[in-house]
Amino acid sequence: MTYALSLLDKSPILADEPAGAALQRTIALAQNAERLGYKRFWVAEHHANPGLASSAPEILIAYLAARTQRIRIGSGGVLLPHYSPYKVAETFNLLATLAPDRIDLGIGKAFGGLPDATRALRRLQDPARPPRFEELLAELDGYLASRSEAGSPPALPVPPAAPERFLLGASPESARLAAARGWHFVFAGQLNGDPGVTEASLDAYAKAGGTGEVLLAVTAFVAPTAEEARAVTDPLKVFRVTLDDGQSVNLGTEEQAAEYARQAGAASYRTEIRRPHVLSGTAEDVRGELDRLRARFGVREFIVDTPPSATTRRLASVTLLAGGASALAA
Repeated sequence: MTYALSLLDKSPILADEPAGAALQRTIALAQNAERLGYKRFWVAEHHANPGLASSAPEILIAYLAARTQRIRIGSGGVLLPHYSPYKVAETFNLLATLAPDRIDLGIGKAFGGLPDATRALRRLQDPARPPRFEELLAELDGYLASRSEAGSPPALPVPPAAPERFLLGASPESARLAAARGWHFVFAGQLNGDPGVTEASLDAYAKAGGTGEVLLAVTAFVAPTAEEARAVTDPLKVFRVTLDDGQSVNLGTEEQAAEYARQAGAASYRTEIRRPHVLSGTAEDVRGELDRLRARFGVREFIVDTPPSATTRRLASVTLLAGGASALAA
């Protein structure tokens, strides 16, 4: 069985290097992904994180589209609750006009940063009455489809081919929303690798009448030997902080977890150390895991992320994964 492979990048910054070096790595990775036959190259959105340079995916998308020729470039994803749907529609219509039939709009609803950054991004919103994500997505969909309410301004320019639309989520609720709007659905398996939740979400998309493609995001690292791969991935940890109001979020370090609780004004919190779900090993090992996921869930495309700890070896990893893979033959 064959499937497509795509990449997700967060532009991780190594210790003692400028952010520009991380962005240059992202550019080189996108160009090599195109050469290797990957279908898409997506960039993420994170705020006030000194370890990541990807704070404005729409800017990076424009630059990457100009530095590549064929590969689809997109967001994984734009965090819609921070923004005006009209402005997002304008931005991606412009991108799709500059790079016809190559732009993907992936939308998410996570915070993408600690509470102080979220408050700064939403400064003009009433914190007591935050907009509902479902309403924001419906408004954005209307602008992109040129069917907004009477009296609303058009989101110009109108591109020759509309950006492809993907809703990113890790729950059946997100899957049903994607189906209701007629969007493609991406299950964030790199955030929630629980097979039961994955299956329930993909089933929910199908039962809700979803007609788009279903993609599965995974974290993977490939090395010449399984031992080399495990040396990188075995030490990985995720710190899940749960506040006294029940809100939970995954963070990269115990210090980030404590800072999140402080900025949120939590009177108390607890932290749980978890092991992230990572596909790790030789190219044969990882492709075998992807084959099994393809057979179990019926997905025809994977979005592959790489652990930040493997930043300096990422190009080698994606090259090994692509080598001889029937997934990239097309």
